[in-house]
Amino acid sequence: MASVACRRDEIGPGAFRCVEVGGQRIVLYNAGGTFYATSATCAHLGGPLDEGLFQDGVVTCPWHGWQFDVATGESIYDPGRRVASYPVKVVGDDLVIEV
Repeated sequence: MASVACRRDEIGPGAFRCVEVGGQRIVLYNAGGTFYATSATCAHLGGPLDEGLFQDGVVTCPWHGWQFDVATGESIYDPGRRVASYPVKVVGDDLVIEV
C-alpha cells in the first residue's frame, strides 16, 4: 500500500524525520537529495532510530550504537541483521512510501 508520508521540502539534505504510515513508525532520510525509509525500531534491542544520529547514509541507534545503512537496512556490524526498509517515491512535492 502506497501512502503519502510528508512533503519532500520537510526533510532537508542530511536530515531525517519519523512518520506514521499504515500504522507503522517509519523514519525518512534525505541523503544528498535521495530519500530512503526504514523502520523506526532498531533490530538489535528495539531502540528508537528516530532519536539516533544520521550521517553519511548511516543511522546510529542511540541505545547501543548499532548502525544501519539507510539504503538497504543492513547492519554495519552484522550483515545478517537488518531493519525493514521501504521504497520511497517522489511524486510532485510529496514523498510516498510503499509499506
